[in-house]
Amino acid sequence: MARALSSCEHLRMLILADDLGHLSYVVAGDGPPVVLVHAGVADHHMWDAVVPALAERHTVVRYDLRGFGESAPPTGPFSETDDLRRLLDHLGHERIRLVGASWGGRVALDFALTHPSRVRSLALLAPPWPGYRWSAEMVTYDETETAALAAGDLDVAVRINLDMWLRGPARQWEDVTAGLADRLRDPMRTSLVNQDIRGKHSQGAAIGDISLISVPTLVGIGKLDVADFQDIARRYAAEIPDATLVEFPTAAHLIALDTPAELVSALGPFLDRY
Repeated sequence: MARALSSCEHLRMLILADDLGHLSYVVAGDGPPVVLVHAGVADHHMWDAVVPALAERHTVVRYDLRGFGESAPPTGPFSETDDLRRLLDHLGHERIRLVGASWGGRVALDFALTHPSRVRSLALLAPPWPGYRWSAEMVTYDETETAALAAGDLDVAVRINLDMWLRGPARQWEDVTAGLADRLRDPMRTSLVNQDIRGKHSQGAAIGDISLISVPTLVGIGKLDVADFQDIARRYAAEIPDATLVEFPTAAHLIALDTPAELVSALGPFLDRY
């Protein structure tokens, strides 16, 4: 995995400025466009290990959502679907294959609902479900994170999130690939620092009927993820008409970090087929 990471790290970030700040993005490869949308505890680097293989056959676009990574936090009301549309217009991509992880999966789904003519296929990796009735485990996580942030203890809040989203409930830290926590710590800190300003200005998720999603859809879930997200993934796979569920036995919530080779093996044929 180290060689794959190094081949991505030299790519220069580009800037798309607007009246709310700017979006930072990076492009690799050549071919039909694929857009990767990162999780809400990460940034575009979470895809580093999968990009080289995908870029052999596709133009791979990654960007930092507003207030994540190198993208500026918003200075006014914004919509993540509008941000993605603006980026695609800027790059001249009319129709794309769209892949999103966790919160990025919800952004991808909302974009497909809002701009159905612009999505050729959809891959959703452990996306949330709006209004889901969370388990006691998830409620406890949320309350503990909220308390740490209210106390101004960002280090504790980061540690809580690393435990939940990287390690997961089903394994010990010695079972997690060495170095992943160190790579995720700074992006996670940035996410938490900007959490309130994003929440203040976000226009919220799209309202739409997922049964109207008409493009081929891959729904991925890690078998070591929180039980809630496994249930949600199965619900998406059941309610999106042309959806296929793919399970990753050795991954927790962040599949692209835990099992990049397995993810490429599932994504590659799917992207080529559609």
